[in-house]
Amino acid sequence: MRILLTGSSGWLGSALAPLLRGLGHEVTGLDPVASTETQIVGSIADRELVMRAVRDNRIEAIIHSGALHKPNIESRANSDFVATNVQGTLNLLDAAVANGVQRFVFTSTTSLMISQAIRDGFSGGARKAAWLTEAMSPEPRNIYGVTKLSAEHLCRLYHLQHGLPVVVLRTARFFPEADDMAHAIEQSDANTKANELLFRRLTVQDAAQAHVAALEKAPQLGFDTFIVCTPTPFRPEDCAALIADAPSVVARYFPDFQALYARKGWTMFSSIDRVYDASRARDRLGFVCTTSFADVLAALRVENGPA
Repeated sequence: MRILLTGSSGWLGSALAPLLRGLGHEVTGLDPVASTETQIVGSIADRELVMRAVRDNRIEAIIHSGALHKPNIESRANSDFVATNVQGTLNLLDAAVANGVQRFVFTSTTSLMISQAIRDGFSGGARKAAWLTEAMSPEPRNIYGVTKLSAEHLCRLYHLQHGLPVVVLRTARFFPEADDMAHAIEQSDANTKANELLFRRLTVQDAAQAHVAALEKAPQLGFDTFIVCTPTPFRPEDCAALIADAPSVVARYFPDFQALYARKGWTMFSSIDRVYDASRARDRLGFVCTTSFADVLAALRVENGPA
């Protein structure tokens, strides 16, 4: 397929573009930042640029991973988020309909699922961890979440009005930067990210593979939304204990994790406040992340050698 990939110079785009080409697709990258994976340097907020890119390259599918992200909140105006994340998405959807694009994959975020009420519960006083699925009604707490949810609604509208097959992927954390979690301040970045594979993270390679699965399944699905995250070992009945004493819950599923962590000098979060349930992506999209917390422990066993 001839695919337009937005955000092609970003962390996900840099992993996704070569994967798509390796599968035989012709990829045209569009991004405001120049890179080896970007053929068109420009903004998706530029409507004429988007229209030309889709028309002139005879695009058959669009993977829309370009956006302003949460870290941009400190340096960019709300209007910039609306221009890129909402108007930019609308431009791409209009171009898709006008040019007969057959499938559309939208990279969204699990961040939009965290309301201020949920956030306040995370800060203290919550009696159990939040078990998060696609069935909940999001109430985003910042401009990033608001604009990503608005873009999701546009995707759904264009499926309803025009029959455009669209798959929305609410990806959990996969970025390389250090995390901003308050309880991770005294932990190494590798330690924090390993812990997060239990409930809120995936690798960028798995994120890229999820987009390939969505691209393939879009015509069959019509419209659907999926949480994309490493499958959690936890169950909803663990949520109270995860708030009170997360290490004890982890030890029930991975009895040797504490010894492996101790030899590495790592620690588990004392409390886990949310769990993303990726079972819908497994059941309907047929996608499961390949890298898990169990893989981290397997690597530690090899690294540490016999006890």
